[in-house]
Amino acid sequence: MIKEKIVDGAHNAPHRSLYKALGLTKEELDRPLIGIVSSYNEIVPGHMNLDKITEAVRLGVAMAGGTPIMFPAIAVCDGIAMGHVGMKYSLVTRDLIADSTEAMVMAHGFDGLVMIPNCDKNVPGLLMAAARLNIPTVFVSGGPMLAGRVDGKKRSLSAMFEAVGSYKAGVIDEGKLCEYENKACPTCGSCSGMYTANSMNCLTEVLGMGLRGNGTVPAVYSARIELAKHAGMQVMDLVRKNIRPRDIMTKEAIRNAITADMALGCSTNSMLHLPAIANECGVDFDLDDVNRISEVTPNLCHLAPAGPTYMEDLNEAGGVYAVLKELDKIGLLDTSVMTCTGKTMAENIADAYNRDTNTIRTIENPYSKTGGIAVLKGNLAPDGCVVKRSAVAPEMLVHEGPAKVYESEEEAIAAIYAGKIVKGDVVVIRYEGPAGGPGMREMLSPTSAIAGMGLDKDVALITDGRFSGATRGASIGHVSPEAVSGGIIAYVKDGDIISINIPEYKIELKVSCEEIEKRKAEMPIKKKENITGYLKRYAKMVSSADKGAIINR
Repeated sequence: MIKEKIVDGAHNAPHRSLYKALGLTKEELDRPLIGIVSSYNEIVPGHMNLDKITEAVRLGVAMAGGTPIMFPAIAVCDGIAMGHVGMKYSLVTRDLIADSTEAMVMAHGFDGLVMIPNCDKNVPGLLMAAARLNIPTVFVSGGPMLAGRVDGKKRSLSAMFEAVGSYKAGVIDEGKLCEYENKACPTCGSCSGMYTANSMNCLTEVLGMGLRGNGTVPAVYSARIELAKHAGMQVMDLVRKNIRPRDIMTKEAIRNAITADMALGCSTNSMLHLPAIANECGVDFDLDDVNRISEVTPNLCHLAPAGPTYMEDLNEAGGVYAVLKELDKIGLLDTSVMTCTGKTMAENIADAYNRDTNTIRTIENPYSKTGGIAVLKGNLAPDGCVVKRSAVAPEMLVHEGPAKVYESEEEAIAAIYAGKIVKGDVVVIRYEGPAGGPGMREMLSPTSAIAGMGLDKDVALITDGRFSGATRGASIGHVSPEAVSGGIIAYVKDGDIISINIPEYKIELKVSCEEIEKRKAEMPIKKKENITGYLKRYAKMVSSADKGAIINR
């Protein structure tokens, strides 16, 4: 055990004296020390209940014979950070979370870990840390928010952002906007659709790092407290058996996660986070594999924003395991992989079944024969770009139109609200990539404005930034190489014709090679001035989006 290097023996008496300063007894020091990494705070709605989850985990660890010791991890609320400089500080926290967790664990000698994340970047950040540290670990999230209700229909945060667009367009009045504001987010938890937080919590189950229900049991259900206690107990079983994260998050498990991603219709952000997690596991991740898996994986779920169902509905339908059971009918998964239950995936899903074929379509009756995410390539994105295909209207799967080019998210939003975007346009937002932003901001505000104005079936949006899982429509992000690295997106001009063909995985700027070379000589790359602090370091070290926006160490 790691603890033996720090606690046992006469030479470690000074260390024991400091542990005893915490009030720990000899009996507690004789047991495995289990770090509980909690991202509880009072600013993120998905984290305000994590104090209760943490206490439940502590009880579970103690009941199973371990000594629980909590330390914190940070978390940013993407919704609150959206649409302003705060969004530059969202993706970048993923590495802060992984690095700081590594530092705490290596300094203090834990024998096992229970990770308690919930929202967008601290789920993958802690998965990266788990792989890097490679000591027995279980995840338990805070759970999803219940859907709100407006006009008798379920609503969520994406409806709230779209309501702003509707208000700006004169479709709804201030009173209706206020009603959305008061009702869209009714409880604690990660926002209620298949957005990034819920996508990653569900994929944590598929990766084998979270117990059944981790991704879907609502935050306000008592079953979430039970799940937390079981996570605390289960980590002790992993410690005894010495089952570690890299025994679980294998190449096969990551491939399973991509497959489940396609069936669930997860956020495009998973195409940043799964490569970063794979990198920490020492597993190669090829974006081209995403399309190969998508080609054979039916899309079974249309959760908000793609459709009218929500995380609570997925939970009632049987959760992630029910989706895996459908996929296993045609052999799309490697169910021999080990999981944090100490059992294989095959053993875990043996008694799972689909309780609601409206929420989880059967494998025989999918929404589409191909998966929810597509990677497009072409001269505009030779290294790839990503779209949530399952949230694109059928009439926008193939589109060709003139570019309207903006150098930042703020410029684009101003143009949209000013009525400068018309049917058929392709909005291009550049210099928002991992290094160029820096921080690769989410573009929920412009996409929601377009949807709220009723243009989501007529207008495409392309960016070297990224999109929230709450985005719907022909929203294509992660364009690689990004503008600041000399990607072709830096040389697009207003009026250029851009061709998008999602079924064929193609995106093309219809400008000659000779003209592009001419523009390269005439159009200098724009680098943002006055970048300071952590963002300055991040911009210098971060990789391109197609590599997962990882820090190049």
